[in-house]
Amino acid sequence: MKKAILGKKLGMTQIFTPDGLVVPVTVVEAGPCAVVRKKTIDKDGYEALVVAFNQTKENRLNKPQLGVLKKANIGPHKILREFKFEDASGFEIGSEIKADIFTEGDIVDVSGTTRGRGFTGTIQRWNAHRLKMTHGVGPVHREVGSMGANSTPSRVFKNKKMPGQYGAEKVTIQNLEVVKVDSERNILLIKGCLPGPKGSIVTIKEAVKR
Repeated sequence: MKKAILGKKLGMTQIFTPDGLVVPVTVVEAGPCAVVRKKTIDKDGYEALVVAFNQTKENRLNKPQLGVLKKANIGPHKILREFKFEDASGFEIGSEIKADIFTEGDIVDVSGTTRGRGFTGTIQRWNAHRLKMTHGVGPVHREVGSMGANSTPSRVFKNKKMPGQYGAEKVTIQNLEVVKVDSERNILLIKGCLPGPKGSIVTIKEAVKR
């Protein structure tokens, strides 16, 4: 991996190409991310950078987090994340990774945490059908229905699609295009939708060639 950055999802909009086509884009405030620590092959066995993002107040961090940041002479940041770069020699502790690390036309993979929807039924969670809205069926139209088991197993098999916690899971959307880069405001416009609600943190990485 050669390029990566942390960002905050601001919302969606649309832009127009010179040909008059409408392109739906997600606006991301990408960086700046301060380099807190460099990991090397000699000391750690691999090359990586630990970066900080999203400035906050000191009283919102614990002592270990503050210790790591103060050691690098960096102000309080809410998020610390590690990126394994192929070559981290071009970065120094205290330097910043900004949105201009990407250029228009780059293909990226974006990871984020989806919106949490709490405890939901099978219709919302698994796209299941409801039962027939006829006499004698109710009031269980949105219930699971038959479990598919009989007296021989006398149990419900594992991995049965049933009601439960839905959302709030890490999702990666691959091969998205960077449509525009605003280096002055650290803004990236990425074609398509990204996981998570407005204000959520996303990780933008250079797409892996497949």
